[in-house]
Amino acid sequence: MLLIYNLSLFFYRIIIQLAALWGNEKAKQWTNGRKDIFKHIHTQLQSQKSELKTLWIHVASLGEFEQGRPIIEALKNPTPQYKIILTFFSPSGFEVRKNYPFADHIFYLPLDSKRHAQLFLDLIKPDLAIFVKYEFWYHYLTELNRRSIPTLLVSAIFREKQFSKWSPYTPILIRVLKTFRHIFVQDTPSVSILQKQAIEQVTCVGDTRIDRVVAIAQEAKHFPIIEQFVQNQPVFIGGSTWQPDEAIIMSIFKQAAFDNWKFIFAPHDISTKNIERLEKSLPEPSLRYSQLTNPSPTPSVRILIIDNVGMLSAIYRYGRIAYIGGGFGSGIHNTLEPIAFGLPVIFGTKYQKFAEAVELVKTGGGFTVSDEESFQSVMTNLVLEKNHIQASNSAKNYVLNNRGATSKVITYLKQKITN
Repeated sequence: MLLIYNLSLFFYRIIIQLAALWGNEKAKQWTNGRKDIFKHIHTQLQSQKSELKTLWIHVASLGEFEQGRPIIEALKNPTPQYKIILTFFSPSGFEVRKNYPFADHIFYLPLDSKRHAQLFLDLIKPDLAIFVKYEFWYHYLTELNRRSIPTLLVSAIFREKQFSKWSPYTPILIRVLKTFRHIFVQDTPSVSILQKQAIEQVTCVGDTRIDRVVAIAQEAKHFPIIEQFVQNQPVFIGGSTWQPDEAIIMSIFKQAAFDNWKFIFAPHDISTKNIERLEKSLPEPSLRYSQLTNPSPTPSVRILIIDNVGMLSAIYRYGRIAYIGGGFGSGIHNTLEPIAFGLPVIFGTKYQKFAEAVELVKTGGGFTVSDEESFQSVMTNLVLEKNHIQASNSAKNYVLNNRGATSKVITYLKQKITN
């Protein structure tokens, strides 16, 4: 089974390198970011030494970073308790957060292999390691375990089919999960699933990302340009949208009930090509945030496009209803950010992997749609004040009732690891 794992990573690297040669931008970033990576790590660590113990925290991409972020900042504020080494697997996370100030060093993670794991750990010399959600790299985790370095998994969530007896990866998955000193999961079904596999070092604490979105809501920035654009009118926000999501949203533009609404699109892909594609597909004129130089947008324009990364989480403060993209692709994006502001959320059909989305649908704070007709039905329902209040309260209550995962992880660290 390990041979299959190693071969799959070998061919993965070949495919990425070929994609980079063919001009794929993310593949180029993935490849270039790992060029001479061990030399780069050695140089960086030699230039900034510290007497603090070293915590290595690894995340796949931007979403997982937001789950690890509350732990990092809790350990850095008010007094640094660790030197933090943060690694990313994906360029979409690294390129956005490569200057994150609370991490002492930020690197791409070298592709998993026995040799890479040994070299990497020899360089960073971690006293503690934290992996976030789904990152189960066999050689890194095995080597951490061999060196008796305490390793935690946080904000994890599991499904029965991950442990299918027909999958060649199931034995490897079980083996690496048993290397963790402790596993902190998001929901109680995950506890039962792991216990069936004789993995007992597990506690349900919830999702650390909830603590992050609560902090965002409390500290949300004001944007004068957006406030001028909104002008106290109800706002619909399409967050991290893709083309199928946008096509559905546009179906309500000509409905009289939404004549006085403003619309903000924050597409997941902010490349010039995609922004131009979105502008051409819209039934009305629109504005780009980057092209507004003062807080005086044209009053008659109802559509604003956010063409940058980093603003969306705070922009939800201006919304009344949010649509979260990705539900007609690989899975929905972040629903926690809008519900922290009390926005009912709408999304496509692929949401079952996300515990918060499943619960929101059950409690009436979230709504899944499959086409224009079902979307219009949900919007017609939510435009009524009574229904909107109920949905908004359900959304806010999910956040309020599920805070505190970060403090539970930090308490474990202090009681079981640090002392």
